[in-house]
Amino acid sequence: MAAAHATSLILSSSSRFSRLGCTSTRFLRHNTNPLPVPRFRCYCSSSDDTSPSVKKRVVSGVQPTGSIHLGNYLGAIKNWVTLQDTYETLFFIVDLHAITLPYDVQELRKATRDTAALYLACGVDISKASVFVQSHVRAHVELMWLLSSSTPIGWLQKMTQFKEKSRKEGGENASVSLLTYPVLMAADILLYKSDFVPVGEDQKQHLELARDLAQRVNNLYGGRKWKKLGGRGGSIFKIPEPLIPQVGARVMSLTDGLSKMSKSAPSDQSRINLLDSKDLIADKIKRCKTDSFAGLEFDNAERPECNNLLSVYQIVSGKTKEEVMEECKDMSWGTFKPLLADAVIEHLSPIQVRYEEITAESAYLDKVLSEGADRATEIAESTIHNLKQAMGFYI
Repeated sequence: MAAAHATSLILSSSSRFSRLGCTSTRFLRHNTNPLPVPRFRCYCSSSDDTSPSVKKRVVSGVQPTGSIHLGNYLGAIKNWVTLQDTYETLFFIVDLHAITLPYDVQELRKATRDTAALYLACGVDISKASVFVQSHVRAHVELMWLLSSSTPIGWLQKMTQFKEKSRKEGGENASVSLLTYPVLMAADILLYKSDFVPVGEDQKQHLELARDLAQRVNNLYGGRKWKKLGGRGGSIFKIPEPLIPQVGARVMSLTDGLSKMSKSAPSDQSRINLLDSKDLIADKIKRCKTDSFAGLEFDNAERPECNNLLSVYQIVSGKTKEEVMEECKDMSWGTFKPLLADAVIEHLSPIQVRYEEITAESAYLDKVLSEGADRATEIAESTIHNLKQAMGFYI
């Protein structure tokens, strides 16, 4: 839902948070986009809804901290454009997650709107998907609190990103939200009865927490206990499954092929932002870290930068891995870098043009976000009602 996110979350069910079917992966071959569809690994158990007429639900989000970069786009948003053609989808801006670390108060509002505009500019279609701001659906926070009552603190203290980020923040000076934000992420997922969550390899731990929490709450309050309180009984939450794209799932830094491309990296040289100018993109790629090996190749552990740059070229050029390897295997970095820069610039140019058009129409963006929040709230209120009923609240 990416900080911890980059945040890329994705979910499913029969409301607006998309339900991705785990009985078939044929959708991966269906794409109206001229670029090839990323292949996904689906880690599925079973779905409780096998009706072909009901779409599975997918939900995902990115933090509004700074500009969306190429890693956010290739790792998450570009895949949304494919998913929305087959699944019920909800995509949101996770502004509540953006305040877990020190942030610029003046920048948050602008960054939230800019991120929403970029969603649309990248191809998210509001006739197929709901786009909204996380904080505009108050049920996210309410569900987080309800889930917190069933979350062992030891689960949160074991989270890798909490350990890393709290250490950077000075241990005891770290905010409580840095510890508890995985519960909010779980709420983001479970609120919409999600079937699937598109995640990066580094975010699987957070999805596991959501799955564990769903199972724990189902055991504590679901089944006959819930039915005795007047509910329908059975499971309160659906157990979401991860969906991990095999290509572009994790775009690495331009300055370190072993580190993920990140908004929080101190150097802007480490990432390509979607709104970077043509000259800036070309300059960043020209100066990016490479190696001294001859030729270019995928999947060599000793050449992380080479694998990363070839993977980026593969996706933005729309070519297969085999085609890229045949084209580039004998190239020098001096030949390949201009090729990559041209491909990235050509791919991002229509996105930048569309972004300018959207941001010029403030009322249009406000309407899109308002309608998206209304649709999301309809789903969310049902989930909150069921859980509060099962937990014994007077409703």
